[in-house]
Amino acid sequence: MNESDECAAGSSEGEGSTNLDAAVALFHSLSDPARLAIVRRLSDGEIRVADLTGELGLAQSTVSAHVACLRDCGLVVGRPEGRQMFYSLTRPELMDLLASAETLLAATGSTVALCPTYGTPARMGATIDTKESR
Repeated sequence: MNESDECAAGSSEGEGSTNLDAAVALFHSLSDPARLAIVRRLSDGEIRVADLTGELGLAQSTVSAHVACLRDCGLVVGRPEGRQMFYSLTRPELMDLLASAETLLAATGSTVALCPTYGTPARMGATIDTKESR
């Protein structure tokens, strides 16, 4: 599964589908450290993929795939200007969600990040590692 396919992974339809599918897809789209870093950067205003590449230290193809995922999930929109595309967040409520998550993480301490079943310190810690060394 490539990065852009991951966004739709939680939105299956069928008999086992519940009304939680949309929430699962939303949280899955935010579960990648690079996508979360992109969302955080977009909270400061619009930016081009080329600028994100430099700021995050990731390959252009990687940043483009993550931006496409966020766009496909309806979280990011592109605005063309000449031959360039500037990306921005579609909904300011996304920042409210991230602020609430930070409040929850502060309240629970490291218990969420160190969940023995799902969390790992490297992937879920307070600092987001966006380098492609993984």
